Amino acid sequence: MKKIPELMAPAGDFITLSAALRAGADAVYFGLRGSNMRAGAKNFKTGDLSKIVRECRKFSAKAYLTLNTIYFDGERAKLARELKAAKKAGVDAVIAWDFCVLELAREIGIEVFLSTQASIANADAMASIYRNYGVKRFVLARECSLDSIKKLRANLVKILGRDAAREISIEVFAHGAMCVSVSGRCFMSQFSCGKSANRGECLQPCRREYKITDTAGSTEFALGTNYVLSPKDLMTLPFIEKLIAAGVNSLKIEGRNRNATYVWATVSAYRRALDFYAQNFGKPDFDADFAALKGELRASLDGAFNRGFSSGFFMGKPVGDWISSGNKALAKKRILGHVLNFFPKISVAEISVDDAALCIGDTVQVEGDTTGFAEFAAGEIRRDGICVESAKKGDIVSLKMPLRVRKNDRLYVLKNV
Repeated sequence: MKKIPELMAPAGDFITLSAALRAGADAVYFGLRGSNMRAGAKNFKTGDLSKIVRECRKFSAKAYLTLNTIYFDGERAKLARELKAAKKAGVDAVIAWDFCVLELAREIGIEVFLSTQASIANADAMASIYRNYGVKRFVLARECSLDSIKKLRANLVKILGRDAAREISIEVFAHGAMCVSVSGRCFMSQFSCGKSANRGECLQPCRREYKITDTAGSTEFALGTNYVLSPKDLMTLPFIEKLIAAGVNSLKIEGRNRNATYVWATVSAYRRALDFYAQNFGKPDFDADFAALKGELRASLDGAFNRGFSSGFFMGKPVGDWISSGNKALAKKRILGHVLNFFPKISVAEISVDDAALCIGDTVQVEGDTTGFAEFAAGEIRRDGICVESAKKGDIVSLKMPLRVRKNDRLYVLKNV
C-alpha cells in the first residue's frame, strides 16, 4: 500500500469534532478560548482537553492544540497552565509560533508544530529551528508552491543530512479559506474594528462590499457584485497526488469557524481520495480511475460552503483568484425537526418534522451534544406504522438511524439551492 499524508481536520466545538472523526480524520486540531487564531469559533475550555483526547482515541486519531496567537507580557502564567493541562490530558502536540510557547513547551515536554504564522518557506529556517528548539513539523507559509516544496525537501538533506532530514515533517493547508494578506498577517481588522487578526479576532472587513466616493463627495461607485479583497477558497483535491509526490506529510483542512456540514463534506472527500490513492496507486488504469473519482468528489464539495475554488499558490501566484462573490454552495442546510424518542433494538427514531419536508433518499444530518454528528440518506419513512414517500411539517414519523440518537437531538436536511 502506498504511503499517504495524514489528514488533519478542524474542530470548533464537540459537534464538529464528531463530524471530523466520523468522516475519517487522522488528526484533529482545535483551540482554547482566548488562545488561538479562531477566536470567533465556539472553541473549548481547558477542562475539555481530556474529553477531546478520549474522543480522538476512540477513532485512533491524534489531538493537536492550537496556541498560535501572539502573547504579551503577563500571559505567560496562563499559557503555562494550558500547556501543562494539554500534557496531562495526552494532547499529541501544540501548534504555535511565539518563541515563548516554544520555550515553555520544551520545558514541559510537549511537542510543537511550527504554525504557518511563522511564514517558514525555506530549508535554512527549518534547520535552524529544528537544531535549536527540536521542532520536527513545520506548517509552511501559504505562499509556497509545489516546486518550492520539492526544493525545500532537497535542501534539507543537504543542510541536515539524510537521516535528520527524514525527521522533518511538512504540513500544508489543503482546503479552505485563504487570506488576502501574507500568511494571515493583516491589520485591517485591527484598524477598522479594533479586533486584531494576530490575536484570532479578525472580523474579516476585507470580505465586505465597498463603495468609492470621489474627494468632492459628488460621485459614488459600488464595486460591483464581487468582494474585491475576498479570495476564493483553496482546493487541492484536483492535484492531491502532486502534493504527495512533493513530500508533504500532513494535509490540513481549514475551517474551525465553519459548521459540521462543511467539516463532514470536506473530510469525507479527502479521506476517499487519499484511501483510493493508497490502495490503487500503480495499478492499471489508476490515472483514469483516480481522475474520475476526483471529479465525483469535486462535485460533492460544490454542495458545501465555498466561495469558488482556487489552487492557491501551489501552481504559482493565484492572480485571478482574489475576487469572490460570496457563498457558492449548491446545497442548503435546512431545519428538519428533532428526535422525540429512540428505540435502540431496531435503531429507529420517532421524529417531529418541524420545518422542511423529508423525502426518501434525502440527505439527513443529526446533531446532539452527546450524540455528536452523523450524515445519512433517509430510508424507509413510516407515519402511523404505514410506509410513506415523504413527510411534511407537523408530521410525526419514524426513521431508521445509523447510530444511537437521543431525545431532542436536532435534525437537518440538505436541499439543493
